[in-house]
Amino acid sequence: MPRLLSASFAAGLVVAAASASAQVRITEVAPWASGNAPYAADWFELTNLGTTSVDLSGWKMDDNSFGTGNAVALSGVASLLPGESAVFIETADPARPQAFISTWFGVLAPPGLKVGTYSGSAVGLGTGGDGVVVYNGSNVEQARVSFGASPSSAPFATFDNTAGLVNGATISLLSVAGVNGAFVAIGNPNEIGSPFGVQPIPEPGEWAFMLAGLGLAAAMARRRRDGVA
Repeated sequence: MPRLLSASFAAGLVVAAASASAQVRITEVAPWASGNAPYAADWFELTNLGTTSVDLSGWKMDDNSFGTGNAVALSGVASLLPGESAVFIETADPARPQAFISTWFGVLAPPGLKVGTYSGSAVGLGTGGDGVVVYNGSNVEQARVSFGASPSSAPFATFDNTAGLVNGATISLLSVAGVNGAFVAIGNPNEIGSPFGVQPIPEPGEWAFMLAGLGLAAAMARRRRDGVA
């Protein structure tokens, strides 16, 4: 039978969880959406793969010029919880995020779905190959990907970086329905992707609470084993 966690091992896990830092990655990109989607806007997905929340105040993005001088603000999403994703679409139209949501999810959008925006000159994502870079409020790079040519005909699949490859990676994997949470958009059968495919994980404090419970359960099991009431 599985061995119960010891109190010392549980404590070690608590320390490890508390010391883990936020790790943000660009986990999906749709550079073809401005010309091949009903909502007519390219987009990318930003995911917090770490165990601490990330404040997105002052964060910005650029394409493959990879420079803060050309970067534009990310708007509409204040923070990312551990394990949480947000989609950012290129638009200045306040109605466009709802069009994106309706296309992908219809009336069944998942609770907590976060869709932000960005807009400005020279930040469009090219279908022949391009990149995305994200900076924090202090202009420190937080995530970057490059990608090659997009699909030239339907179905149009997003670039899938669910694995959160190292910062600066070139991504080439295309989304496949049923893999890594990808699905066919409800409002457009020509789109395949997994926007908002990652769900939040517990904060370090919640991990500590759960692990403490495991330690208590282990102690009670030892008492029963030893015949202590």
